Amino acid sequence: MRVSDDRYTRDRLRFDLAMRLIRHEARTCTIRLWTGLSDDRIRKLYRSYVEERDRIDLPRHRGKSPRQTAFFFRNPELHFQAAQLASLYILIGLLGTTPAGVESHYRIGTVESGVLLCRAYEAYVDLHEPARISFEHAWFLLWALARHTEIALARCERCGGLRLRDVLAGRDAPCANCRGSPSQGAGQG
Repeated sequence: MRVSDDRYTRDRLRFDLAMRLIRHEARTCTIRLWTGLSDDRIRKLYRSYVEERDRIDLPRHRGKSPRQTAFFFRNPELHFQAAQLASLYILIGLLGTTPAGVESHYRIGTVESGVLLCRAYEAYVDLHEPARISFEHAWFLLWALARHTEIALARCERCGGLRLRDVLAGRDAPCANCRGSPSQGAGQG
């Protein structure tokens, strides 16, 4: 039996994704959702490879994952960073655009989609120092955008940029950048 057999390759990819998610401080339930590994196996991976080998102190978050879309509208900076993260989801292929809005192109529980989610989050972190959106919030943003019930993507009426829209607010407003400068977008044609 060779280590390169499909079964072992698939297991190795799941472990690699779990380690990546642990380094992003994802909760155990999130890691289980994306990798299919048991809670016990995830804890053992953390103890064996992070605590003992890497000697780094990564916090293990407990409790429920974030589930409030109001987080992304707390201030203009968070709103802007969330819109950029949503753009990365489209660029990487986790979300697709349609005339009606966005549609999900990811599948929960697949290693491929989990790797794409990590790639999008890592690109976001590279763009923002400090990053204000945690991995758990980033995963929630992807999930909420795919559902279309509380939050959606829209174009700014003034500049045409991509922005987040609070579906429950019932009104369209310009993006945070245009809201900050009333003359932005005026006279451009």
